[in-house]
Amino acid sequence: MRTIATASQVSEAPLHHPRTARASDYPAIAAAVDDWWARPILAGLPRLFLDHFHHTSLVIDAPGGLLAFLIGILSPADPRQAYVHFAGVAPQARRQGLAELLYTEFFTLARADGRTTVSAVTAPVNTGSIAFHRAMGFSVTGPLADYNGPGRDLVRFDRAI
Repeated sequence: MRTIATASQVSEAPLHHPRTARASDYPAIAAAVDDWWARPILAGLPRLFLDHFHHTSLVIDAPGGLLAFLIGILSPADPRQAYVHFAGVAPQARRQGLAELLYTEFFTLARADGRTTVSAVTAPVNTGSIAFHRAMGFSVTGPLADYNGPGRDLVRFDRAI
């Protein structure tokens, strides 16, 4: 994710309301992500995430189509943990508070299920994501060498909710 939002920007976007994702949202998300990131990243977001985790994922629609999304998971292994696997905002909608709105809604969803921590990861070169997560109150750890396999260093984010 390459968007940074402030709390005041969320109030500037009252017409945008996250909804629970559906498995049928996958084609629209898949069609958008490589363009939104300006590089091929779809391989990191296979259909299984919307097939199996749509009830903990969020979408913001606009009249013209998909505006933003967050793919979230409530850990089946750790009942305290929730995880944001992917979040994105259409380039024309960035800096309007949509990413913060999605994260805030996900925090509410995770808390309601008894979760106490949300985590995420990103590549060290994704400075926008690192800045966004810091602004959202996440601790930043790393880069962690070989986190996702040999030569695949990642930065980890954690936040108590």
